[in-house]
Amino acid sequence: MQTGVWETLLIAVVTAVVSAVVAGVATGVLVVPRMEARKRRIGEIHQARDRFLASMLRSMSASARMRAMNEPDAGDPNCTDVVRDRIRAERVRWMKQMDEATEWMVDNVETYALSWPAAVLREMVATYAAHARAVIISERTDAQKAEYLARLTEPVWEVFGSRAWQRGPRLLPRSIQKLDGVVDSLREEGPNRDAPSPIAASR
Repeated sequence: MQTGVWETLLIAVVTAVVSAVVAGVATGVLVVPRMEARKRRIGEIHQARDRFLASMLRSMSASARMRAMNEPDAGDPNCTDVVRDRIRAERVRWMKQMDEATEWMVDNVETYALSWPAAVLREMVATYAAHARAVIISERTDAQKAEYLARLTEPVWEVFGSRAWQRGPRLLPRSIQKLDGVVDSLREEGPNRDAPSPIAASR
């Protein structure tokens, strides 16, 4: 009788150990790789979002510097040729920053735009990226490109660059309306390099 009890206990212990080993192997073979892959995908999405925000910030900063420092006229007696060349080189560098930022945004829009669950957010991001890039490759003057890029970026930054507690219920529809207004003005104007400045026209 006692031998039977010990055999039963031994079988139960062996069964528990085997089950634990099998479960551990199954977890290691099936579950862990999936979790690691999911973790990697989530990490890539967050990195893409961070890069998107950084690209918007770079666009706003570069366009602000462009608008703050105009290229002096050739006949300006208060500016030497050396300073004029240096200012021109700075403006070229800022245009390059805007070009690189918008190029990355439009080339990688599917990486970060699709990560937002709401269709209205995905559409806003895609609209912004496409038109920001269109502005930079258009025939507009550098000054006009900087102005329009700033106007396009501002409402999108309000939504995606602000803190959650700063976002009121009216922020999203108001920002979408502002972005649509800039897009409409771009369509009405066309890529004409001699078109009036959007800032001057609004005054």
